[in-house]
Amino acid sequence: MSRLRFVAGIGNANVGVGWNTAAVINETTPDLSNTPVSSLPLRARAELAGTAWEDLPHVCTGLHGVPDTPDILGAVLADDPAHRVRAVGDLYQLLLNEARVFPATAPAALVLTSLLDDPRTLAEDRWARRAGRRPLRAELLNWLTSFADITRLDVKDGTGAAQDLTAARAARPVLHARIAEFCDADDPLVREAALAATALLLADPALAPAVPRYAPAVRTVLAVSADSYYRWIARERLAAWGEDVTSLVAAEREQRAALNRAHALADDPFGEGQEQAIHWLEEQPEDTAAPEQLGRRSEDRTAPPQAAPYESAPEPPIANPGSEAGYLGAWRIAREEERAEWTFTPYVGVGPLRFGMTLKEITSALGEEPTVLSHSRHGEDQQLNYADFAESGVRALFEEGRLGCVAVNALTGPQVRLDAAPLTGCAPFHVEDWLVHRTTRPGSLTYSPAADPVFHDLGLAIRSQRAGGVVLTRPLFLLHDWLDLWHSLPSEEWNYA
Repeated sequence: MSRLRFVAGIGNANVGVGWNTAAVINETTPDLSNTPVSSLPLRARAELAGTAWEDLPHVCTGLHGVPDTPDILGAVLADDPAHRVRAVGDLYQLLLNEARVFPATAPAALVLTSLLDDPRTLAEDRWARRAGRRPLRAELLNWLTSFADITRLDVKDGTGAAQDLTAARAARPVLHARIAEFCDADDPLVREAALAATALLLADPALAPAVPRYAPAVRTVLAVSADSYYRWIARERLAAWGEDVTSLVAAEREQRAALNRAHALADDPFGEGQEQAIHWLEEQPEDTAAPEQLGRRSEDRTAPPQAAPYESAPEPPIANPGSEAGYLGAWRIAREEERAEWTFTPYVGVGPLRFGMTLKEITSALGEEPTVLSHSRHGEDQQLNYADFAESGVRALFEEGRLGCVAVNALTGPQVRLDAAPLTGCAPFHVEDWLVHRTTRPGSLTYSPAADPVFHDLGLAIRSQRAGGVVLTRPLFLLHDWLDLWHSLPSEEWNYA
């Protein structure tokens, strides 16, 4: 089945709803037995088998160790919770990378909607992009919300190739038909996520007649959600539908002002009202919005890009040449030919390591056992903080047993490259200058209290590590939850010499 056939099919709102799934499976060739896909519902297996995935790449298709789209979709309902969490992370990082759609994105969205009514999606877990625990069903709907948000934008906003955006938009009527039933779900997290996805899907002109049906719920449910992204969607969509949102805008401003005042008081140990401010903040519902929401970045996309800090781009950084042959001192720096060559894919992984891996999987990927394991106790439970791999020269840092950050030793670690430029063992100021020029998204660059530059669009921080009389780059590759270095890194990492 060709890609053209898929694109033509999703343009019809009736396609994929109540179709003859057995007929589709019979006319396709892939064998789905003995794979994770074989445990999926019948309609999902039919859509997987009826799509020519080899012609529909995601952002990293073909890279070593990166799963193809059918493998990601097959793992969404895996028995192992860690595999489910990693699969959802892959959906974001590989199929909606940098708020773009790819050839595989729209057909993957259709398959996901065929999983929503499976009882296994009621399983709760913590997901990489949102605070708190929530059912898998709610998180899949959140992914579909992000997908729907992108489809409202244009190619000039960096959403991907024109044909991929066209395919994504053509899928909206089918997605709406499959998501609609969850807008009345008993679980408030599922209901809010379904309403958020629906509100954005209704940007499709073909779905305009359905607006009056959902507008009241968008106002009464979504506009008062604890999730700030959902509230933004409600204000933006209601305004687009011609409704008065003055009171909603005023309420949002008042809430933000109150939070800012409370945080200022709570952070001032000598001011009056600190205790009351802390108590008030503790009573506020947790904002479960993802660290980067498309709606909040849409204005950034349409704003003029930041002016380059240089008339011309700085030269790419150059790695330190390393210690002379025969030197075996404590500050020995590996030479270029001694370092492994790794590539970095933002928010996906670095070298053979992928975010979300367990310690066992990392040990297998590196081919060595950790030399240091650091744990901490949380009540009766013991939690893994980090593992050092001396031979590879990397530190793997964990959250709830899953890889969330990789620190590369400046002296002995692999040479990690971004756009062919080295990031390991270089002069810190040179790497920072090059990355600052490369970063154009407003607000992407922040600094830790130790003055380490953190590039949010890359999931990359550049720390410094001493090597005798010189200081070299110790790059950290991070998931979203780790971008706040001060609160996420263990004390051992801050004290690393």
